[in-house]
Amino acid sequence: MAQSILVIADSGTGKSTSIRTLDPKETFIINIANKPLPFKGYKSKYTQISKENPKGNLTAASSAPGIIKAMKHVNDKMSDIKTIVVDDWQYMSSFEYFDRANEKGYDKFTQIAANLAMVAKLPKDLRDDLTVIFLTHSEDSTDINGNRKIKAKTIGKMIDNTLTLEGLFSIVLFGKVNKNDDGELEYGFETQNNGENTCKSPMGMFEDKFIPNDLQFVISCIEEYNK
Repeated sequence: MAQSILVIADSGTGKSTSIRTLDPKETFIINIANKPLPFKGYKSKYTQISKENPKGNLTAASSAPGIIKAMKHVNDKMSDIKTIVVDDWQYMSSFEYFDRANEKGYDKFTQIAANLAMVAKLPKDLRDDLTVIFLTHSEDSTDINGNRKIKAKTIGKMIDNTLTLEGLFSIVLFGKVNKNDDGELEYGFETQNNGENTCKSPMGMFEDKFIPNDLQFVISCIEEYNK
């Protein structure tokens, strides 16, 4: 069973940039929005996998079947890869919703939720030495008591009523930008619930409630915790 991590953050808070510290030789990126990666030199580190380039470590897949196919390929054919990053995961359901916009009724929402769950649960069937990181956007909502709650972005209450995405993960980190004493911005991840978000991690896994937005650091902490 692979280790799975959900990282939730607003756009521009360093979510995708956190990929920069991972070793490209051991990392495979599933780029759902098929957009440029936000760090210098990414084109030389991550190349599109193809028949001509079978050792490529990047692919553009936006549907549940496409994402699952890519994960299984890495699992079965690329033993040197230790980390899979699913970037901009929220667009998987958005794109499916747009593709099915003309369909009437609620069945499509149930299927979209089922596809999200199917992708989220796939790491349980992958090899033990893999870590699968899902990066997705956040959104503001309210709980049943009217209190503010920041959660993983979905396409609406039709999905939320069917699926609690964070419930499928034991590690959920939140991207956040703080100002230090010098007034400089610090990009990082929250590791524990602050009363408004759905962040969580096992007790003692991370020493601090706010850690650098460094995915390699996150993986190292998890590996040390699991020893």
